[in-house]
Amino acid sequence: DVQLQASGGGLVQAGGSVRLSCEVSGFTLDDRSVGWFRQAPGKEREGVSCISDLDGRPYYRESVKGRFAISKDVAKYTVYLHMNDLTPEDTAVYYCAANLVAYYSSGYYCQHPTGMDYWGKGTQVTVSS
Repeated sequence: DVQLQASGGGLVQAGGSVRLSCEVSGFTLDDRSVGWFRQAPGKEREGVSCISDLDGRPYYRESVKGRFAISKDVAKYTVYLHMNDLTPEDTAVYYCAANLVAYYSSGYYCQHPTGMDYWGKGTQVTVSS
């Protein structure tokens, strides 16, 4: 049974940092596509950062480049999103997602959320100004 469990959200001041974790079960993180997406109130879900084992190069949306970093620990079955220098515009519910194959690039999966087959419940990140 494939499951993804995101955690680590909360309330943080602007300029602060948060690390989100996504613990997966029912599959390993080898040769997969995983990513973080977010949805702010009244907005569509958007890809924040993804990594596909097809190319192995993380993709970041423009607004988070240089501030966020995605990583995965295969042995711990966990994907992380390190978020630094947070701004109120980063406030959203953050979701982790996975596809058990890596047919496409990291950027493709982030730009096409429907390409992810499995989703965890979101974790709220609120950045106060």
